[in-house]
Amino acid sequence: MSVELARLRAVFDELPRAAIAVSGGVDSLTLLAFAARHHSEVRAFHAVSAAVPREATERVRDLSTALGVELCMLDVGELDDHRYRSNPVDRCYTCKSHLYDGIAASPRAQGAVVLSGTNVDDLGDFRPGLRAAAERAVRHPFVEAGLGKEKVRALARTLGLDAIAELAAQPCLASRVETGVGIEAPLLRAIDEVEARVRAVVGANAVVRCRVRAGGVELELDAPTLALTSGTRIEQALHGSALRVLRILPYRRGSAFLHVLDEQMPPSGETISAPPPARPPAPTPGGPRR
Repeated sequence: MSVELARLRAVFDELPRAAIAVSGGVDSLTLLAFAARHHSEVRAFHAVSAAVPREATERVRDLSTALGVELCMLDVGELDDHRYRSNPVDRCYTCKSHLYDGIAASPRAQGAVVLSGTNVDDLGDFRPGLRAAAERAVRHPFVEAGLGKEKVRALARTLGLDAIAELAAQPCLASRVETGVGIEAPLLRAIDEVEARVRAVVGANAVVRCRVRAGGVELELDAPTLALTSGTRIEQALHGSALRVLRILPYRRGSAFLHVLDEQMPPSGETISAPPPARPPAPTPGGPRR
């Protein structure tokens, strides 16, 4: 990985200042730690939002403090935008537009280049947020250096971030909501609560997804976790939670994006409109029902 690390150092060598968008996942946290070691002008920017898991925000705060890096917390207002709340298939474009515009407008980012933790493997996914980044000249150092996810994890270990290196992927909470189902802050907080309760039972590194669909709420777990976990334990963990889980299923990546089919992928610069937003399931106390 020496070639990739040399390229990564070269990216930071040419930057006057770095403003790093830090979500709290392994990629952006690793980028922040690397930047703090190789550049003297680094600031971290983190969105304060109901769409961000509380544990992710705690990780950002903890690592920024440990690194001695200034952390700027931003409310970028994506939940005030009806284009976001209606949850179209390109919702991520609207969200990232708010994020990067918020960072650029911050006085603490003046004269800095905005960076993201996007890695090479992300380029093969449907990620409308990458278009928002391109429109705003956001740079992706891991992509420029040629690092994919496993090499980012290896770099995290090299930097002494062993716990972060083992984190399961954890995209924003809005990604749990089925395309076309409306998004509101109370629903996102309820999703976060369900997932936090389940992770307390199955472990912090398990893949846990609380999927909110037009037809109800489902819980998805990665196959090893599902095989080893008692449904009764999960029922007990979710007793009194704000969402009633109808069933527990194997994890399927991106299963909330019902309207994303190969033939529906938009060409660069175009968007797809989802149907009018469906009303999300009302929060109702209770655990899983069989």
